[in-house]
Amino acid sequence: MSVAAYPNPYGREPYKLPAGLLAVAVHGAFFALLYFGFSWQTEPPATMSVELWDSIPSVAAAPPKVEEPPVEAVEPPPPEAQPEPEIAIPDKKAKPVEKKVEVKPVEPQVDERVVREQAERAERAAAAGRVVDEYTAKIAAKIRSRIVMPPDVPDDARAEFAVTVLPGGSVLNPRLLKSSGHVAYDNAVERAILKAQPLPLPPDAALFNRFREMKLGFRPKE
Repeated sequence: MSVAAYPNPYGREPYKLPAGLLAVAVHGAFFALLYFGFSWQTEPPATMSVELWDSIPSVAAAPPKVEEPPVEAVEPPPPEAQPEPEIAIPDKKAKPVEKKVEVKPVEPQVDERVVREQAERAERAAAAGRVVDEYTAKIAAKIRSRIVMPPDVPDDARAEFAVTVLPGGSVLNPRLLKSSGHVAYDNAVERAILKAQPLPLPPDAALFNRFREMKLGFRPKE
C-alpha cells in the first residue's frame, strides 16, 4: 500500500518540523559554547600579594627538651643449669692390681743314660789327652837327642818349627816358624828333626790326626 493513496490530514510533509527544531538546538548550543569560552578567557588573573619585612622576625625559642628517664635494660633470667651426666672417670693415680703368679721351678729330669754317656766321653777324652801328651814328649825327646849344639848359643834361644807327620812317623820338610836368632842353632834343630825319623806315634790310629800337624819348639837347655 503506497503513501499517496492516503493524503495527510494536516496538509504538511512528514518529519519536516522535528528536523528544524534539531537544527535550532544545535546552533543554540554552539553560540552558548562560544560565549562562555570567550568570557573565561577575558577574566582577569588572580593577584598575589607579597609582604616585605625589614628584618627577619625572631624565631620563637623551641620548647625545652624533656629528657626521658633512661630505660633500664631488663636482663633475661639465666637459663636453668642442666645437671651434668655423671661419668665415672678412672683414677690415673690408682695402680693396677698386679696379679702375682707363682712360678714353681721345674726340676730337670735327669736321664741316667745321658749322664753315663757324658761321663764316658769325658773319661775317653782325658785318656786320649794323656796319650797325646805322652807321645808328644817322646817325639821332642827323640829330636833333642839328635841336635848337635853349635858354640856360643845362649840358653834362652828358642827355635820353633812346623812339622807334618805322615802315617808311620815319616816327616816332610820342616818349616821354620820362629828363628832363635842364631842360624847355626836353627839349622841344627832342622837336621835333628830329619834324623829322628820315624817319629814315635801311639798305637791307636784314631789319635793320628792329633799328630799330623805339630808345632815343636826347642831351646839349648831344657
